[in-house]
Amino acid sequence: MGEGGRLERWCGWVLVGVAVLVPLLAWLAQLGFAPLMALAGLLMLPALRLSRDDRPVLIVLLVALAWAAVSSTWSPHVPKNPEDSTALKLGLQLPLYWSAICGARRASPGLRNLALQILAWGLAALGLMLIFEAVTGGAIYQALHGRFIEPIRPDLAGRNLGRATFVLALLWPLATVGAMRGGAPGWLAAPMAVGTVVGAIAFNADAPAIAVALAAVVGLAVLRWPADAPRALGSLAAVLFIVMPAVVLAGRAAAQALSIAPGLPLSWAMRLGYWSHAADWIGDHPLRGWGLEASRAFGPGIVLHPHNSPLQVWLELGAAGALLAAAVWWLALSRLTRDKPDLIAAAAAASAMIYLLFGAVNFGVWQEWWLAAAALCVALAGAIKGQNVLRPSTRDPI
Repeated sequence: MGEGGRLERWCGWVLVGVAVLVPLLAWLAQLGFAPLMALAGLLMLPALRLSRDDRPVLIVLLVALAWAAVSSTWSPHVPKNPEDSTALKLGLQLPLYWSAICGARRASPGLRNLALQILAWGLAALGLMLIFEAVTGGAIYQALHGRFIEPIRPDLAGRNLGRATFVLALLWPLATVGAMRGGAPGWLAAPMAVGTVVGAIAFNADAPAIAVALAAVVGLAVLRWPADAPRALGSLAAVLFIVMPAVVLAGRAAAQALSIAPGLPLSWAMRLGYWSHAADWIGDHPLRGWGLEASRAFGPGIVLHPHNSPLQVWLELGAAGALLAAAVWWLALSRLTRDKPDLIAAAAAASAMIYLLFGAVNFGVWQEWWLAAAALCVALAGAIKGQNVLRPSTRDPI
């Protein structure tokens, strides 16, 4: 077998290793996704390619990366050392994560199917584990943490297990279709979905429970309208990034005019406060923004980040950054357009909208493990589809 065959086998074995580790990291150490995807990309660098179909998204990402790096020169947040530089990290993540995506596409069919089976069974086991952890109050997680790291308070253990439900909610649509494509039973979706909902409710994570229903709605819409739904979703995502500050200001003005003071849980009340402060500060530098990672300098009005991706992009990168983010989302989702129903496109769209949901209410744009989770989703789509991943086509529907 020639050089191409050796590379395909090598990428396949790397993909198998990733599949083995993903469920464990999702349960015990979500921050490990960043080094996992970086290592996978490094190992699969020989597979790095830039196809004509990929070029538009990558060009916009490169321009956005350059703008983010330039904006760091006027940001009030100054990293203490190069290891803390978000611009440097993003500059390394883009090629490494793209290499992992290309490697997943290039993996040999047999090993690719093996990886998809391992991942599906592993995430189904994670779903069952989350149900058990919900019933026992995180007993196994606390025991393992105390045995190998240090004792952990039950509330902190619950918070970490709640984060696991975010990962499972994000991955289950693609893992389900991957299971069907790789030869594993489709019913593995049930423990993934149920485990997400039960764990989310038990560990006070609202968004993952909503995400399971959102995935079903988005997936069915893309299957029903394969040519129009992806473009509509892409347009919706782009519009949200462009108009979010205006939406927040309009909502606040309406609440004040009507003297509405809703009683909300503390976490949601804090989010509304962050969003209101962010919208005000966006008005000071609406075009260029305050600079990369400037959100960290706005405490106590904002703690770390606004917990809303469009607002964070506006606050730090201004209108230019918001337009670039809108372009990335529109290009990524609209290229899922198909002439006929395609389960891979439906699953990819579902995971993309879940990522958008979580970014709108939970995570910061630049969180390393969360960016790695996005790269993992694209890599999974590539592994399921192969070389023609995300390319509009009437061929090879599942």
